[in-house]
Amino acid sequence: MTRAIDDVLRDGIAKGLVPGVVAMAGGREGTSYQGAFGFRDTVAGRSMELNTVFWLASMTKAITSAAAMQQVERGALDLDAPVGRILPELAAPQVLEGFDAGGEPRLRPAKRAITLRHLLTHTAGFGYDIWNEGLGRYRALKGIPGVGSRRNLALSLPLLFDPGDAWEYGIGIDWAGKAVEAVTGERLGKTLERTLFTPLGMRDTGFGLRPDQETRLTAMHERRADGRWTSRALEQPRQPEFDMGGGGLFGTAGDYLRFTQMILGEGALGGVRVLARETVRMMLENGIGALLVRRLKSALPAVAHDLAFFPESVHKWTLGFMRNEEPLPGGRSTGSVSWAGLGNTYYWIDPARGITGLLLTQFAPFAAPSVIELYGAFERAVYRELR
Repeated sequence: MTRAIDDVLRDGIAKGLVPGVVAMAGGREGTSYQGAFGFRDTVAGRSMELNTVFWLASMTKAITSAAAMQQVERGALDLDAPVGRILPELAAPQVLEGFDAGGEPRLRPAKRAITLRHLLTHTAGFGYDIWNEGLGRYRALKGIPGVGSRRNLALSLPLLFDPGDAWEYGIGIDWAGKAVEAVTGERLGKTLERTLFTPLGMRDTGFGLRPDQETRLTAMHERRADGRWTSRALEQPRQPEFDMGGGGLFGTAGDYLRFTQMILGEGALGGVRVLARETVRMMLENGIGALLVRRLKSALPAVAHDLAFFPESVHKWTLGFMRNEEPLPGGRSTGSVSWAGLGNTYYWIDPARGITGLLLTQFAPFAAPSVIELYGAFERAVYRELR
């Protein structure tokens, strides 16, 4: 198994599909594959290693969702109560209906309250300017920084529709992280460390970096006009105003595999339980009813390509994950869940087969055809070799 999958990843590096990669796969307990190839910094010539630290970006969302569901279990949060009761900033949401002749935004009050369920399923109405030109225009007019600034002002965006009316990928889970902070009385990173990272043995995951992690951090890469890779250091705010629950975590492949194995284990790993079995089962169900996860058309092509994972398949969103409603050829089963991060990090969890895998690299733009090609080849190789 190891040799066959190694060959897939080595071939991807040789073809220049990605600058470097760490990939892992496993079951409910134990790792069945792990490999590191290429470079974590092509300019400095530093090789990828199994313990390389990555910016996980939106792979953070599943972890924040799990923390929110822990608070639901404890009765501190309610999936269907107005979340404005604990987050006053969301008590009177406004919907952006467009711009008037003078270029000013047209806003109206939302028809219903935002709930935690809306936030976790991306049905609250929030978006990202990466995939919505109107939000980018609104941000520019109002002087609102990007969410990557980790400034509280970055979250003060209007909705794109009334809560519950549609699916739109956005900052909802950043607000879910704020809800966790409101009921725990501590920063989100502290809660994650206490309730998930320490129990699961995820020693290299967090919103900040220790000195030893900084020496293992991958660079961010871009492809030059001649096709070669160039790299730059990953920039991060030194004094963030909030822990970005939708995209701020750094971590290693091995750590994240432990999280996905916990989901496979229905809330437990290595005899340690962090979520109730019933909670995880609920987190894996379709959470948006008849709504569909739609294609995201890029408004910032230098940052991200259009996004439509497996466009021939129907996808839903759960309380934390994207869920495929059909089996994928040569790969995951119906009911599998997955997602990714803006720096080109990807994972899937297949409860029916008891298989989870992840592929981490670090370059821009997101969802480049080259990395999607390698991700698919890796997944198919894992299922082929495990069969």
